[in-house]
Amino acid sequence: MKRLAIVVPCYNEEEMVAQAVAVLSALAARIVGDLRLAEEAVLVLVDDGSHDRTWAQIEAIAHANPMVRALKLSHNVGHQNALWAGLEWVAAREIDAAVSIDADLQDDTEAIVEMVHRANAGDDIVYGVRRERRTDTWFKRRTALAFYALMERLGGETVFNHADFRLMSRRAVVALVSHPERNLFLRGMVPRLGFASSRVLYDRRERLAGESKYPLGKMINFALEGITSFSVRPLRIITAVGLAFVLLSLLAIVYALSAYAAGQAMPGWTSMLISLWFIGGTVLTAIGIIGEYVGKIYTEVKRRPRYFVECEISE
Repeated sequence: MKRLAIVVPCYNEEEMVAQAVAVLSALAARIVGDLRLAEEAVLVLVDDGSHDRTWAQIEAIAHANPMVRALKLSHNVGHQNALWAGLEWVAAREIDAAVSIDADLQDDTEAIVEMVHRANAGDDIVYGVRRERRTDTWFKRRTALAFYALMERLGGETVFNHADFRLMSRRAVVALVSHPERNLFLRGMVPRLGFASSRVLYDRRERLAGESKYPLGKMINFALEGITSFSVRPLRIITAVGLAFVLLSLLAIVYALSAYAAGQAMPGWTSMLISLWFIGGTVLTAIGIIGEYVGKIYTEVKRRPRYFVECEISE
């Protein structure tokens, strides 16, 4: 391998960015020097419209460290779009492989060495997969496992216990960034590329500083993005539930007419009230699911740019 890039999305990481660059720079130097797995390595830091001093630190580091390249996005566009910006930067240059990793360094940086070994052996995609989730809370661990199980049942292709810590060869990166959609869910898009792949297991660490950039609200939105981006089964479930209600209503009509003809009809507001609430809730849920898909279509047809680069340091 001639050139390796390590892409690091950063959002309000002023407490971590200097340490992340120090650790990743040392690792990259070892990959190029002692291990001789690549001839050159660069770090690509993407500031996702941070509101703190993240960019100021990145700028100072980039001018002092010749290994660092940097992009400052003009607005916060989210982790997936920030990562996409870094990958597009890689695709536009003669770089043989790119590793994506978050600035919090919870993913094991030493796993990158094995990833590069696998890439040199011929793998186009190497997924970093967590052995277990001990550093996560019980709630986050359970909901994450439920999400992966749900994605599998709905037909989505994801790698179990894999986030966005992965290595991709140049042709895999180019193939990925050729996708035109604006609703990005990279964990589902990358496996669909179909290139030769493998997995590297690692233990996830505790965050050393700062706070998680994925609170509950963002986790829920991310899960909805993944489910609705790669499966239409929720729409089919709505159809099945609707047909079931039609059949139940026909049975209820037959029963009501029979009771009326036999003179056994009795006014009952309880059953009517329960039925109205249940069916009303089901209808609203169905409308919400359909609305999610319509909203995605709305976003796609506008074809707005994913991001704007306010500043770039590439030399």
